Amino acid sequence: MCPCNVEKGKRGVSVQQDEILEARKISFGYRERQILRDVSFIISPGERAALVGPSGCGKSTLAKILAGYLKPSGGAALWGGEPLPSGGYCPVQMIQQHPEAAVDPRWKMERILKEGGMPAPDVLQAMGIEREWLTRWPSELSGGELQRFCIARVLREETRFLICDEISTMLDAITQAQVWHSLLAMSEGYGFGMLVITHNIELAKQVCDRILEWKDLTS
Repeated sequence: MCPCNVEKGKRGVSVQQDEILEARKISFGYRERQILRDVSFIISPGERAALVGPSGCGKSTLAKILAGYLKPSGGAALWGGEPLPSGGYCPVQMIQQHPEAAVDPRWKMERILKEGGMPAPDVLQAMGIEREWLTRWPSELSGGELQRFCIARVLREETRFLICDEISTMLDAITQAQVWHSLLAMSEGYGFGMLVITHNIELAKQVCDRILEWKDLTS
C-alpha cells in the first residue's frame, strides 16, 4: 500500500510531445526458450503507467530492453519514435528491485553518486538522503536507504522517463510509502514519466494513471 497525497495526472511542469516510450513488437529469447513475443504498447509523455503481471512472465526482461540494457531479438524499444540513444546519457533510466546489486560494494556512497554526476541538492533532500550517509559503505545502509540512493542517482536533468522494476517489493510497508511518496513528488515536480512494473495491482492503482495488463500486450 502507498498512502501518497500526490494527485495523479497533474504534472508540475510541461513535457515534450516527442517524449514517447514505445515497445514495438518486442521479442526476446535464449536459445529455444522464448521469453517475450511481440510485446507492444505506448506510454505518453509524462504519464505514469503500471505493467502488471505474474512473476516469471518476462516483465524484468522487458524492462531491461526498454532501458537499453538488453537488445531484443525482434522488434524495438523506441524513444520519440527513434531507437534508444546508444551513446551518452540515456533519457530512459531503470531502477532495479535489488539495490545492492546496482552498486559497487567497494565504493562509499558519495563516490557511487559522483560516478554518474552528483545529483542536485534538492534531489537528495527530496529522497530523504542524509549528508552523513554519503560517507558510508553500501553494506552500512538499510535496503530503503540504499534504494533512495539508487533513485537519486538517476534523477538527472536529462532523465525523462523512469522504469521502476518492483522497486519496493523488498521494503517494509512504512519505507515503501516513504519511497513512493518521494518519487511521485519528484515526478510531479520534474515532469518525467514512469513505467511501474509490479505484480501488486493495489499499488498500481494508487501510483499510476493507467494499468497495462501483461496478458493484453502480446499479439
